[in-house]
Amino acid sequence: MTDAERALSFAGVAGAYDRARPSYPREAAEWLAGRAPATVLELGAGTGKLTDQLLALGHDVLATDPLDEMLQYLRLRHPDCRTAVAAAEEIPVAARSVDVVVSAQAFHWFDVAKALPEIARVLKPEGVLSLAWNVRDDRIPWVRKLGRLIDTPTQEREPAGALVTSRLFGYVEERQFRFWQPLRKQDLRDLVTSRSNVAIKSPDEQRLVLAQCDALYDEYGRGPDGMLLPYITHCYKAVVRPVVLEDTGPIHLTGHLSGASTEPPGEATPAAVSPPGRTRDDDGGTTLFSLS
Repeated sequence: MTDAERALSFAGVAGAYDRARPSYPREAAEWLAGRAPATVLELGAGTGKLTDQLLALGHDVLATDPLDEMLQYLRLRHPDCRTAVAAAEEIPVAARSVDVVVSAQAFHWFDVAKALPEIARVLKPEGVLSLAWNVRDDRIPWVRKLGRLIDTPTQEREPAGALVTSRLFGYVEERQFRFWQPLRKQDLRDLVTSRSNVAIKSPDEQRLVLAQCDALYDEYGRGPDGMLLPYITHCYKAVVRPVVLEDTGPIHLTGHLSGASTEPPGEATPAAVSPPGRTRDDDGGTTLFSLS
């Protein structure tokens, strides 16, 4: 199964993902996107785990994800947040219109040869690409055991090499932030279920994995808050290099664009009633978001 096919498996476990995946430390969100209000494009926003923090900081956020099933949970919490069903390889945003592009727990799914030029295209001069992963602290024995049960020995793809090789971005800064996630037994089951490599297993295989995780919880769960799962949030950011942009015309996408409007999923917003913050292509093509 390809990475692209595995990424699509999240559609079937979006509820478990939203219930059990951890958020991100506030200080990590501040480091990634800054404290001053900015125009932020979030790629692979999922159900909005990092979006929650970005909005709380006062940023103007456009949250995108290839799966509408994931974005539906984000919209329930933040109905006024603009969203778009879109992939990092083809971004429905005007050139040089974004202060920060941020992606949490998603960069490893991107086709970087296509995504990085698109990200560079939409960033303003001196704009920043920021990336983050919540990584379990597997220096602790029971955490390593959990990783073996759910078969995730490699939790992160180090992005610095790809950014430098692209020649589109400058020096890559790194920071780490530590936190703990309290989990009860059902939380751990949801967390495991939300993993792509578990989601693609057969029902019998999934039941076996969950039974093993129940046993792990019974062995290690402690205290009134149950199990405390330690994480380290690995963060990276780099400034876009000056580039000469070519006018390649409007971007044509398929999928649902959503924001403050009330159009039902799957329907395009009519040009005459496009909500604030969107502009329509001159040739009648797909709506573009204008964040400038």
